[in-house]
Amino acid sequence: MPETDKERYERNFADLLQELRVAQTGVQILFAFLLTLPFSAGFDKVNEFQRDVYIVSLLAAAGAAATLIAPVAYHRVLFQRGRKPELVRSAHRMASIGLVFMLVAMVSAVLLITDFILDRWVACLLSGLTGAWFLLLWLVLPLLRRDDRDENPTAQ
Repeated sequence: MPETDKERYERNFADLLQELRVAQTGVQILFAFLLTLPFSAGFDKVNEFQRDVYIVSLLAAAGAAATLIAPVAYHRVLFQRGRKPELVRSAHRMASIGLVFMLVAMVSAVLLITDFILDRWVACLLSGLTGAWFLLLWLVLPLLRRDDRDENPTAQ
């Protein structure tokens, strides 16, 4: 028996929440690290560029945390109001935006650390490669595997 629209939305939301649990843990660990960094020995030795990169990384991690946790808050507000389709669509958008913030946070954190210990050009190269790797794994490969001929693409 094929699943109903309601069952599909319930399954899609449950799947999305599972995915968000993984992403939330990663961003929360990065965010915690970034919050403690200015209080660490040696942080006073960072230059202006590194401070700017730190701020970008910190704000991107905060943005990632906010948007990756937002679907849970959104669910609380809409709980038992028959708005599951809207919730699933909005949560999908929030999760996608959260991953973009997370990408920026991760790459800028790599740039901050590598610039602190390596020459700037090497740090930029490694950070660029890191960003490319994330984009390959998070966007390019999934898009290559997507089957646009699927009869029901929203069911996935």
